[in-house]
Parts: sequence; C-alpha cells; structure tokens
Amino acid sequence: MTSTRAALAALVTCTTSLALMGASAPAPYPPASKGDRWPQGTVRTVGKLVAKLPGHQAESCSAAIVDSPSGSIVATAAHCISSPERPRKPEAMYFQPAYKSKSDPKGQGQGKDKGTKRGGTGDGPRTVLAHGWKVESWKTAPGWDTSKNLESVLPYDWAFLRMEKRGGRTIQEVYGANKLRTEPVRGGHAATLGYPASSPYDGETLHYCAGRAHRYERGEIAATNVGALSLRPCKLTQGVSGGPWLRGIDKKTGTGTLVAVTSVGSDDELLGRPYPSSARALLAEFGARNKR
Repeated sequence: MTSTRAALAALVTCTTSLALMGASAPAPYPPASKGDRWPQGTVRTVGKLVAKLPGHQAESCSAAIVDSPSGSIVATAAHCISSPERPRKPEAMYFQPAYKSKSDPKGQGQGKDKGTKRGGTGDGPRTVLAHGWKVESWKTAPGWDTSKNLESVLPYDWAFLRMEKRGGRTIQEVYGANKLRTEPVRGGHAATLGYPASSPYDGETLHYCAGRAHRYERGEIAATNVGALSLRPCKLTQGVSGGPWLRGIDKKTGTGTLVAVTSVGSDDELLGRPYPSSARALLAEFGARNKR
C-alpha cells in the first residue's frame, strides 16, 4: 500500500450505506471487519509477495492466484514491482501462498517482521525469498509508467505475475485459484486480505477488512482514484499492497472472485484498484498455457 501523501489527501468520507434487512438473506461472508485476523489462519490462494532489491533490501506486498490457462498467474499491484518512488525493478521476486510464520505454524501468533521500506525484513521476507515460488516474469498495466508522476499513473496500479513451476506442477494445481472479474465493478460486500507489516501488525499473519465496499464516482474524489473501491473503516497497514479484494468467498476453500487489488490507503480507509476490461485480453495472452 503506497503511502504517498498527495494520493491520500484527496480521500473523502463515504456516504453511509444501509444494509438490506431480510430474514431470508444469508449473512455475508466473511463478517464485517476493520482489520481482524483471518478466522481460518490462512487462505491457500492468498500469500506474501517479496521483492529482493539491491543493497540487501526487501519489500513485502500481498498477492493472490488467479485462474488462467497456464495455471501460473498471480495478481498484485503494479507498485509492488516498481513505482515512481522506486523505479528500479527488483532483482528477483518470490511468492508464498498461504504464508504463515515459522514461529507460529497455525498463523495465529505475533511473529516479528520489521525493518523494510514496505513490509519488513524479518523472518517472513527471508523465509519467502528462501522457500517461496519464484516469479518468472511480470506484466504491469500498459499505462503504468514509473517515469511519470505517481498520481497520474495510479489508475493503472495493477499487474500480473507468472510463476515458475515446481516439480512439473503449476501454482494453481497445488493451491487453487480465484476467478478474475474485470470492470464494471460496483459497490457491494467485499473482503480484502493481506499481510500488514507496519504497527500494530507484524507481517506474519493474514488479516482482512470486510464490509460494504463503495465505488468512488466523479465528484467524490480526485480523478486519479475515480472508479476505485473503498472499504472504511479499515485499519490495515503497509504490506497489504497488491492483496486481493474478493467476493463470493467459499468458506471451505477460501476462493472467490477477485474484483480488485489493494492500491493506496489512509489510517482508516483502503482503496482497491479494479482490473479494466482490457486486462482480460492481457491475462489471456500473458497467462497462455504454452507461453515462454
């Protein structure tokens, strides 16, 4: 989650939406949250993404597997790869689905993950760099240009990663995948998941916000964030960038429909960047079964 002041200064209060009341309507899942731990500890298709940077540095984000012909595609935010603030591309990137702390195998404790520019250099990043699935290549949105001002490119803050296989198996074969839904994406119940690493969180456990998401329209917010989804209140911190915004989550598998990825946020609000309709063609090409 980028912390650019100019991007956050334009955030406005959302109009409160009243939930529909009906005895026959099932309760939304997961229940409303402003930053709780995920009830089941981990989700198989959601994990911790770590970029290895020059100078023995690392940055952590979050990401999720999406369904593709190749079975090797992960969705995240473009600024997790490079940004106007950090235009240099990473030396390598690794992703660990269903990440949980080595010192907390059930994913319920308080591990340590401190010291990075975005998301820690504690046990978590080192573990992911050593044991995670390697990113083979990536594809950012066509409009994501790190030579430009951040505010001008934020609408394109989404990306796909292609993962190497392990033992002849794809990451989707091992963990499953979420369906991708492109724009138009409207407001409604949604949950965003990720590994927040700035205080009071530690980057070692999966947390989430859930509730009725609001879609910003023109006149409500600065132009750079028009079309973004908002969850408020949401207390998640840096480290959740690139994490999925899911709808229709299956309680047993944890999979659902990915409608956005986390882009920017403030102390009590998180914004998700939906994938435009053009992203489907890019996913089909980049995620083709025999692509090299």
